[in-house]
Amino acid sequence: MPPNTTATTGDTATTGAAPAKSGRKKGRKARLLVLVLVLAVIGGIAYGGYWSISTVRASFPQTRGSITLQGLSGPVDVKRDGNGIPQIYASSDEDLFMAQGYVQAQDRFYEMDVRRHMTSGRLSEMFGKSQVKNDEFLRTLGWDRVAKQEYDTKLSAATKKYLQAYAEGVNAYLQGKDGKDISLEYAALGFVNDYKPQKWTPVDSVSWLKAMAWDLRGNMQDEIDRALMTSRLGPQQIADLYPEYPYSRNKPIVQEGQYSSLRRSFQQGGGTGSATGTSQSTGTTGTAGGTTGGSGGTTGATGSSASGPTGSSLTSQLAGLYNVLDDVPAAVGVNGQGIGSNSWVVSGKYTITKKPLLANDPHLSASLPSVWYQMGLHCRSVSTKCQYDVTGYTFAGMPGVIIGHNANVAWGMTNSGVDVTDLYLEKVTANGYLYDGKVRPFTTREETIKVAGGSSKTIVVRQTQDGMPLLSDRDDELVQVGKRATVNTAAPDRGDGYGIALRWTALDPGTSMDAVFALDRAADWSDFRQAAALFDVPSQNLIYADTDNHIGYTLPGKIPTRSSVDDGSIPAPGWSSKYRWTGFIKQDELPYEYNPKRGYIVTANQAVVDKDKYPYTLTTDWGYGTRSQRITDLIESKIKDGGKISTDDMRQMQLDNSSEIAKLLVPKLLKINLDDKNVREAQKLLEGWDYTQESDSAAAAYFNAVWRNVLKLAFGNKLPKELRVKGQCLWVDKIDSTGPVDEDSKVRECGERDADQAQPDGGDRWFEVVRTLMEKPDSDWWKTPKSGTRPAANNMDELFARAMIDARWELTAKLGKDIDTWSWGRLHRLFLKNQTLGTDGPKALQYILNRGPWKLSGGEATVNATGWNAAGGYGVVWVPSMRMVVNLADFDKSKWINLTGASGHAFSAHYTDQTSLWAKGELLPWSFSGKAVDDSTSDTLVLKP
Repeated sequence: MPPNTTATTGDTATTGAAPAKSGRKKGRKARLLVLVLVLAVIGGIAYGGYWSISTVRASFPQTRGSITLQGLSGPVDVKRDGNGIPQIYASSDEDLFMAQGYVQAQDRFYEMDVRRHMTSGRLSEMFGKSQVKNDEFLRTLGWDRVAKQEYDTKLSAATKKYLQAYAEGVNAYLQGKDGKDISLEYAALGFVNDYKPQKWTPVDSVSWLKAMAWDLRGNMQDEIDRALMTSRLGPQQIADLYPEYPYSRNKPIVQEGQYSSLRRSFQQGGGTGSATGTSQSTGTTGTAGGTTGGSGGTTGATGSSASGPTGSSLTSQLAGLYNVLDDVPAAVGVNGQGIGSNSWVVSGKYTITKKPLLANDPHLSASLPSVWYQMGLHCRSVSTKCQYDVTGYTFAGMPGVIIGHNANVAWGMTNSGVDVTDLYLEKVTANGYLYDGKVRPFTTREETIKVAGGSSKTIVVRQTQDGMPLLSDRDDELVQVGKRATVNTAAPDRGDGYGIALRWTALDPGTSMDAVFALDRAADWSDFRQAAALFDVPSQNLIYADTDNHIGYTLPGKIPTRSSVDDGSIPAPGWSSKYRWTGFIKQDELPYEYNPKRGYIVTANQAVVDKDKYPYTLTTDWGYGTRSQRITDLIESKIKDGGKISTDDMRQMQLDNSSEIAKLLVPKLLKINLDDKNVREAQKLLEGWDYTQESDSAAAAYFNAVWRNVLKLAFGNKLPKELRVKGQCLWVDKIDSTGPVDEDSKVRECGERDADQAQPDGGDRWFEVVRTLMEKPDSDWWKTPKSGTRPAANNMDELFARAMIDARWELTAKLGKDIDTWSWGRLHRLFLKNQTLGTDGPKALQYILNRGPWKLSGGEATVNATGWNAAGGYGVVWVPSMRMVVNLADFDKSKWINLTGASGHAFSAHYTDQTSLWAKGELLPWSFSGKAVDDSTSDTLVLKP
């Protein structure tokens, strides 16, 4: 039975993002920014128009005329269209990438500089002591150290040459410039410290791939959450919250694909890797102490083995780890359970153009400027000397194109979600850590953190023999709780407690940077597969189309195999070699699909392949396939009876606002009898509603409020404080209370998690939870106590009625009593915030740097995935960070849009010039051919040697 709880005391709004978050660092950051603003005002008075005109204009890029760049071998043309999007033309690879570095620095250097300080754990050098904790954690992970190893030992000579050329271009831009000449933010920082940007290095570019991998790292958050749930929920209750993936209803990506000789051996009983001894269909694993699985099964409450940790001490320990993880700046996006991306490709036999159409829209946290930077990289004549003719979405700070097309192929990406991280509990002593009965010494290194305006700090990083950093060294709470950890008798003696270490594929040197350039050059499916094999982290779903009318999908990545006693779903005992990784899946054994008979491929974070048709456990925590199946249904509805799909049809599919959970719940909600006429008035909004979540829809506003309250009443109020929203306080049963419940057995507990990361987040896992429990209308999950004048609920119908009541009065408070004034867009708003100085602090500075709000359509687990966290509120948390539709019949008829604009300069015309179009679902023309680029060019800059 779920724990007994009483009413909550309000909700918390979503706050800003990296590099500093709300909570214990907010006050320090605010004090810094107060000083910035005061000095800025003084400076403005003292120097007249200096702040408002000179500083702002000084950093705008030159986009016309010519500039001399030492190191070029020939002239380079930079042609920008009316949105400031550059197309670069050069005659050698080195010139092309040098120019890319120069141009990206013109528009986005401040963003690039913050990113490299984040990835190297040097944010304190820019922002002072408020960032020391972040830097300690990032130094412990050692992203820049791994990046340097990659550069020194793994990357090809050609890739190094391109990285060096890119760095030379960035440094050519920086030469002779003061901070105020580069961006407004540097001018603000200049009032409080003497920070000056340093030269760019090739390793700075490689490190960014580690930040991208961190936000796309797989199921580590689920590992933590499942362990945290054990303080209040039993094994079956946790199983209820992680139901089976619905393979029969939501199809996996690969349905007709191949896995080399693996399929035959598996079907003959020769399964390998962690599939042996594991049955996701039954939810039981080997000798594990509980049930395992997650999205593919369920997860035990007491750890991954009989020798694993148990009890509330583990809960607190992992909560402490969560706090550390949550403080790491959001590099690419929120790593929430509802976040994802869409991509799909349709064969020419089903398109108007008779060639493939490919769509992609990655869902990431909203940032200003957008994480993406649109650009074209063109060799005037493609040859061995100059090999590239590619266009698409890049990362400022990295050479090459990440997503887009060249003259022959197009590709898109979504996060695969495969499990490439594991947390290990380590028995730590004064001499090292316990491993198979022997104490082994840690590998250690010292890291010195320089602090703007303060004294440097030195830390010691400890690692195991697998290169696993001990994350618990970075949090005092973890150390203290580790001393009190309770474990089973088979575990080692408690002693000084347990530490927590991380195993992650991205901490091994890899070749993903090689993969970027190989993808950009790919001419056919064979080239594409070879390029994908180099893309070791992060593991992404890659879809493909070419001008010869072929389509395909491949899953790349360095994906670990595990023993039969461990499926990676919960933290494992580090003192036993049985739980160490056994190897990695070979590239030719990973799933792929080429020209499937059905004529299309959809990837939207659903299961890659049916669990019964593949021998390896890729993860136990897939997305649940709500978006992917909706996209599939939209495609099928278009092509039935001989219909054909157009480029604009693909765009319209990206904007689909249909709520799948509404289709399930609304018929039930309409049957419920309600006494209060005001609540009945709101209930009538749902009559005849088509389940689409347009921004002007009152029905969408009310339904989503009902959904949020269903989740809160049924689940949220029963979760431990570590998963609930900060400031949300409940009276709950003491964890160790026995016997009848009375006032003495109640304690007041307040939530501890940021609003955009709390649970239940309302993603499609929760769709599946509710769908399953609707078959059990008398389940204890549907019971909730009386709160004030609000009635108690003893079954599903009564809880739904209570949720409708609560939703009515919640929206009355937020939107007014008159339901004719309600709309989803009034609740569901997007604010774009500068990720450093615009996040916290004085309103005046935020006003200068931030933009919004925009009232948005769409919603959670909807194709138009303007995500919101149901535990935290209705504000937009993540978005389609860009949208593109590639037309393989005529690339010049392709379309694209970015969340913000090309520029990172706050007062540039291209700071957010694409946002309003993006919010309306519109796309911009995407020129590729020389003629089309010339026709769209507004400004031309010539870079001369």
